[in-house]
Amino acid sequence: MTQGQIFKIHSDFYYVNSNGKEYECKVREVLKKAKQKILVGDFVEFRDGAIEKILPRKNYIPRPSVANIDQIVIISAVKEPELSYSQLNRYISFAKYYKINAILCFNKNDLSSDDSMIEKVFSIYEPLGYDILFTSAIEGLGIEEFKELMSGKTSVLCGASGVGKSSLVNAIAPGLNVRTKSVSEKTQRGTHTTRHSEIIPIDNNTRIVDTPGFSNLKFDFILPNEVDLLFDEISKFKQKCKFQDCLHIHESGCEVLANIEKIDDTRYQSYLEFVSEAKEYKEKVKYQGIKTETSHKRKNDEITVKISSRKRQSARNTLKQNIYKDIEDERID
Repeated sequence: MTQGQIFKIHSDFYYVNSNGKEYECKVREVLKKAKQKILVGDFVEFRDGAIEKILPRKNYIPRPSVANIDQIVIISAVKEPELSYSQLNRYISFAKYYKINAILCFNKNDLSSDDSMIEKVFSIYEPLGYDILFTSAIEGLGIEEFKELMSGKTSVLCGASGVGKSSLVNAIAPGLNVRTKSVSEKTQRGTHTTRHSEIIPIDNNTRIVDTPGFSNLKFDFILPNEVDLLFDEISKFKQKCKFQDCLHIHESGCEVLANIEKIDDTRYQSYLEFVSEAKEYKEKVKYQGIKTETSHKRKNDEITVKISSRKRQSARNTLKQNIYKDIEDERID
């Protein structure tokens, strides 16, 4: 059995890198029946062009689906498109939820001479412990530092379309010639140039995961009282709140509100936005979330066949009948 890592998935084909060699593989039917989803970045065991086992994951993110990564590099544009603190905080919180280190990269620095924005970025995010980098793929500004932060790691690049992810990849590895597109003058938005996730080797120890984007990223999968854990500057005050389920919005005895001047307004507004999304999820679970019996169950990222309640009850009835029959037989004897 040979071990390797999935570096690309296209249609029903899985491309595996093993000791520098690339293999095109399919998936064994037993894995399909078990409904084990294989992700880019998964380490697998394969034989004769067929994947037979998925090895345990270090971590993963669901959208885009990538496994076993070291860091998420959040790329924003200084201009074209304009910097969105809301979107930036969304990516940061997403990385924090999945316990993956995040690096903040601000590209297209050549398009702006406004130092106040740079100062604001550092004042908000440096105290939170994030590595912050300003780059210009066009002028080569910060490219060596960007490459150094990538060195020896598997990094996922995320950010809105048009911020220059592909241009940065081309800047540190010109031979790759990753396709790029400009931002629309009308919409001030870019278009996605990447169609699928793929691990791109920069050198022997450095890989970048090029993705089609973190589409439809909403906090509609957690409860409202869990959102504050994604904001260090908010969660550090929550232990002193009067109520354990305090949402830090208008509650009396809220320690967060008592220290609101210590929290940047763009961060707090993002927190409120995410709480609102989480409330929608809570309502959905409360009024529409009807639990149904499924044929499979998930444990440690693996899905196994589950016996239905009807079959379990049938088995119990059969067992009871056999016990009663044995008792009756003993009486007859």
